[in-house]
Amino acid sequence: MRSTMRFAALGLAGVLLAACHHKDKDAPLAFVPADTPYVVANLDVLDDDTRKAILAQADAQLPTELTQLRATADDMAEKDPDASRLLKAIIAELDGKTIESFARNAGLNVKGRSAFYGLGLSPVARFELTDPKAFDAFVGRLEAAYGKPFDTATLGGLSYRKHVSAEAGVQVVLAVVSGKQAVAALLPSDAPEATLRLALGLDRPARNLQDDGRLDKLAKAKDYQPWAIGQVDLARLLPLAASGKDPLFNALIKARAEAESAKTGEPVANQVKIAPSCEAEATRIAARVPATSFGYTRLDAKHQDLRWDVALADDITKAFAGLKVELPGLGADGASPFDISLAMPMVQVRAFWSAQAEAVAAKPFACPSLADLNEGFAKIGLMAQQAAVPPVGDLLGARVALDSFEPGSADSMPKFSGRVVIGTTNPAGLLAMAQMASSGLQQLKLAPDGKVAALPPEVTAPLGTPVWAAMGPKALALAIGQGEDARLGELLSAPTGDAGRLGRLHLSGDMYLAWVKAMAQKSEHIAELTASASSDDPDAQATAKAAAAHSKAQFEAMEAQAARIKSVAGTLRMDNDGLVITSQTELK
Repeated sequence: MRSTMRFAALGLAGVLLAACHHKDKDAPLAFVPADTPYVVANLDVLDDDTRKAILAQADAQLPTELTQLRATADDMAEKDPDASRLLKAIIAELDGKTIESFARNAGLNVKGRSAFYGLGLSPVARFELTDPKAFDAFVGRLEAAYGKPFDTATLGGLSYRKHVSAEAGVQVVLAVVSGKQAVAALLPSDAPEATLRLALGLDRPARNLQDDGRLDKLAKAKDYQPWAIGQVDLARLLPLAASGKDPLFNALIKARAEAESAKTGEPVANQVKIAPSCEAEATRIAARVPATSFGYTRLDAKHQDLRWDVALADDITKAFAGLKVELPGLGADGASPFDISLAMPMVQVRAFWSAQAEAVAAKPFACPSLADLNEGFAKIGLMAQQAAVPPVGDLLGARVALDSFEPGSADSMPKFSGRVVIGTTNPAGLLAMAQMASSGLQQLKLAPDGKVAALPPEVTAPLGTPVWAAMGPKALALAIGQGEDARLGELLSAPTGDAGRLGRLHLSGDMYLAWVKAMAQKSEHIAELTASASSDDPDAQATAKAAAAHSKAQFEAMEAQAARIKSVAGTLRMDNDGLVITSQTELK
C-alpha cells in the first residue's frame, strides 16, 4: 500500500514538474502582476488555418478602415497636427499592404502572444516580435512623422526610448527586450527606478498572472476561448484611483492642478487633496460591481461570437436571475430581419432602484468627487415612485419585429412593415389610455383573445399603410403593413422569457445595410442644406464641403462593412454571478 502511494506521489510530482517546465518564463503573462487591475491577453495563438481566414477577413476590411482613419486624421489636422501626422504615418504603413505584410515590415509576430495590463493604473503593452531591427525602423518612421523623436536612456544594461510630457506629468517608455518582445508603457514622468524596471521586465513581479492562472480560470468558467481574454478588476481599480495611492493617477491630477493654478492662482495643494472617505466609498461602489470580463466563445472565418460578463452583488442578481418575464417573444429566436425583445418588469425594476436610492439616502457619499451620486440616486428614487403610475407601472417589456424597411426621401418618412408588442399586466388599461389620447381609437374593441381588429383609416393615414391591433392576456400588439395582421396571433403566443432572460436581438445584414444607406442619405441631405446656407461665405462653404466629403467616405466604409455581414444576434440575461451579454456575428 505504501509502495503504491509512493509511486502515485512520484507520478503526481512528475506531472506538476512537467507542467511547470512547459510554462514559458518569458511569456508576456509572466511579466504581469497577479494583482493587476486590468488585463487583455491571449493564452494561446490561433491555429494556422483560422489565422489565415481571420487575416483574409481583416485584409478585406482594411481599405474601408483606412478610409475612416484618413477622415479622422484630416479632422485632427488643425487641433492636433502632431497626432494627425502620426496617424497619417500609420496609414501610410498600412496602405496597399496586407495585415501580414505590414506586420512583417514592422517586425511584429502575428503568431505571437501579447498582453495589455496595468502596473497599478499605468498601462503596459507587451508583444512578441519576429524582427527587432524592423520594429526599430518602424518606430523611427513614426517618430519622423510625429516630428518629436524620443530620447534614449539606459537602465540595467537595457537601452530604451522615452518621451516625457511635462504638461501632462507622464512619460511614454518603449523598449525591445531580449530581442524577442517589445514593451510600451505610460508612466508618471518621475517614476522611480523600481517602477521602470518592472515595466521593462528587468525585474519580475513577486507573483505573476501566468502562475496565478486567473485568466485560465475565467476561460474555463465562462467558456472563453484562449485567443483573447480580458478582465477589469473594479474591486482593485476603483479604490486604487480614489485613494490617491496610484502614482499615474496622482501625476495626472497634479499636472491638471498645476495648469489650473497657473490660470486662477488656486494652490496646487488645495486641488490635489483627497478626502479620507474616498477610498472606502470607492470600495463600497466596487462591491456592487466587482469585475467585468470578456472573451471570444467562437472565432473562425465566418463567425465572431463574444461574451461579456459583469459580476454583480448578490442582491442584484437575486432580484432578476430567477425572474421569468411574461413578455411574448422574449424566449423565441428572432425570425424577422430586425427583431428585438427587451424585458422591463417595472414592478421588480422599481423595487430594485427604490432600494438603491434608499440605501444611498441612509448613507450618503461623503467623498467630494462622489457627492453628485447623492443627488443622482435621489432623482432615481423619485422616478421610481413616479413609475408606479399606470401604464408605466404595469409594463413587462416590448418586442419590435420589422419585416421590411425602405429609406424615405429627404422630405418623407421611411416606409416599413412589422409588428410591435407591448407587454403589460393590464393590456385593457393600456388600450383605454390610448383611446383617451386619440378619439379615433374610441370605437376600437379588443378582447384578450388574440383576435385582430383594424385601426380606423383616420388614425393610420400618417403612416400610409393599414394597421391592425390585437390583445393577449398580458400584451397589446400592433401590425403595420400589408399582410402583417396574419402574423399577430403567432406574435402574441410566442414563448415568454425563461428565468433570467432580459433581452434578445436579431438583425440581418440586409436590414443593417438598409439602415446605413438611410443614414448616409440623410447625412448627404443635411450636408447639402448646410452648404446652401453658407453659399455667401467661401470659407464656411469649403469647410462644409470637406465635412460632407469626410462623412461620405465614412458612410461608404460603413456600407462596405455592412455588406459583408449575414446576421448579428445577441442576448442579455442575469445569472447567479451577474449580467451576461453575448453577441454572434455571422459573415457572408
